[in-house]
Amino acid sequence: MATAITPGDDFAGRYRLLRKLGSGGMADVWLAEDRELGRRVAIKILHERYANDEQFVERFRREATHAAGLSHQNIVSIYDRGSINGSYFIVMEYVEGRTLKELLVQRGTCPVPVAISYARQILAALRFAHRNGIIHRDIKPHNVIVDHEGRIKVADFGIARAGTTSQMTEAGSIIGTAQYLSPEQARGAPVDESSDLYSTGIVLYELVTGKVPFTGETAVEIAMKHLSHVPETPSSIRHEIPHDLDLVILRALAKDPADRYRSAAEMDRDLELVARGDAVGKETADAATMVLSGASEPTAMTQVTRRPPGIGGGGERYRAYDTPVGRGWSIWPWLIGLGVALALAAGGYFGYQKIQDLIHHARPVRVEQYTGIKLANAEALVTRDGFQPHVVREANADVPAGEVFAQEPVEGTKLGRGSQVTLTVSTGKPKVAVPGVVGKSLADAVAALAGVKLHANPQNVPSDQPTGTVVAQDPRAGTVVVEGSTVRINVSKGPKQVFLPSVVGLSYDQASAQLQTAGFAVRRVDAESDQPANIVVDQTPAGNTLVAQNASVTLKVSKGPATQTVPDVINLDSATAQATLETAGFKVKIVNTDTTDQTQDDHVISQTPAGNTPAKPGSKVTITVGRFVPPPTDTTTTTTTTTPTQ
Repeated sequence: MATAITPGDDFAGRYRLLRKLGSGGMADVWLAEDRELGRRVAIKILHERYANDEQFVERFRREATHAAGLSHQNIVSIYDRGSINGSYFIVMEYVEGRTLKELLVQRGTCPVPVAISYARQILAALRFAHRNGIIHRDIKPHNVIVDHEGRIKVADFGIARAGTTSQMTEAGSIIGTAQYLSPEQARGAPVDESSDLYSTGIVLYELVTGKVPFTGETAVEIAMKHLSHVPETPSSIRHEIPHDLDLVILRALAKDPADRYRSAAEMDRDLELVARGDAVGKETADAATMVLSGASEPTAMTQVTRRPPGIGGGGERYRAYDTPVGRGWSIWPWLIGLGVALALAAGGYFGYQKIQDLIHHARPVRVEQYTGIKLANAEALVTRDGFQPHVVREANADVPAGEVFAQEPVEGTKLGRGSQVTLTVSTGKPKVAVPGVVGKSLADAVAALAGVKLHANPQNVPSDQPTGTVVAQDPRAGTVVVEGSTVRINVSKGPKQVFLPSVVGLSYDQASAQLQTAGFAVRRVDAESDQPANIVVDQTPAGNTLVAQNASVTLKVSKGPATQTVPDVINLDSATAQATLETAGFKVKIVNTDTTDQTQDDHVISQTPAGNTPAKPGSKVTITVGRFVPPPTDTTTTTTTTTPTQ
């Protein structure tokens, strides 16, 4: 039984264990110090429960054997392997950084240019491994490490097997994490390089969308989806994903290996086109269309024929990933020959050394990847490699300000020393001018701001402007802000409401003074009324209600009761006088009085109110009518008696 391992332990007589880095399905990983070489390493130690399992031990040994032969900048290097106290271990390069899975969990979706860069580096590692006859079989974000300079390192070839005729499959077994399995792995069928490309397509899908295309409650359910389900188009999840990147990912996810990319190099070339903004070819578009159409796959998974490394054919698939495409005859034999000839002609060491220096500085240098890191770091790397950095600044909503997201020429190009390398650095989100929205309706203002990718924050405020009208904004129109910023807009909810008192019954002077003191405007309208003149008999708006501040109030003021001119009926006979007054709308009261003037008999002697004076319609008019009484014939005093007739 293996001895318990703790920090500080001496391991295998050469390594001092520092701390446990993590644990996988088959092994624990420890950070250790290699005392002989004075460097930090990662040691993968097989779990004790598998130490006696020959199948697992054999798989563990294969990792060391095959991965040790892979020396590439995008592959975690293997330094040593062995066994001690019943534990099998592998010593590998320690990469300071985080896995793609950790970055996805911490940051969410990856900026599209950075995701393409990461995928191309994974493909560079696979291209090298496939050329050496090794299939990874377990490409997933957990096995891809990003160091502090943005460089990708592919780790864990623990389930890889040499890609020979006799060792191409593990029929009947499903190896790898279910969400990243190829359909042929899911059914336990033979696998080849295209299986790694399918898994790379899944990883790229997850980088740009934040999720894998197929999920389920169990590994079996997920595996069945790999075999039969159509993936959702990445751009339908995240709209800024370019259409051509959709096509690349979907071709990689073809159910039939024959419909996928034929090599990592071929997939990388399409990603390079997408990175430059160019369109991919018809073959990729057709393959992607087939994936989306859900075309039925053959009853048995198609086995794509691949030549073992080094056997005939040659071609692009077997060209070293960093070897430039052939450009005809090479100038290098001529330069070297010229250098030797000039050295001999010059005679002596110094002439020869001078020519060697010239040849050294003229020799093309490989352009590395400078994207995904801060500008200062990228410039330092460009200068270190012998090139002149040229910086172009460009807004990019997906990439943090100060980070390089594009370069020209691309990685792998060879240039002469002193050549210019253009670095495109993000200035962050694009900036836009705030449009003027004061005076617009709320709906129009929101639409105008959304049109330049700004957000509206409406606030309702009292105003004398119509309800729903924007009366103010902050920032002001014309201010330059970052795309996605929020603009506060004040929207009128109508004037402020105040209490309006009732002034009915007050004199106009009192009412007007009270209202004007409260801030209201006063308008007078005179009207006939039973009320005394100058008394307020009505108001609009009604009193004791809430009205707009500074509203105008109309006061209806009495100009006194209505009047009618009283007819003059003096000297008319009583009947005519009564009829005249009643016709004019008055009531008549007749008072008789004795008179010795016979001409006044039954005639109106006087009236109250007097004729031709105003009086209220329907009011009473009293008329005095004479009643003739002959004068006495004797000297007896005559007494006049007045008898009312009604």
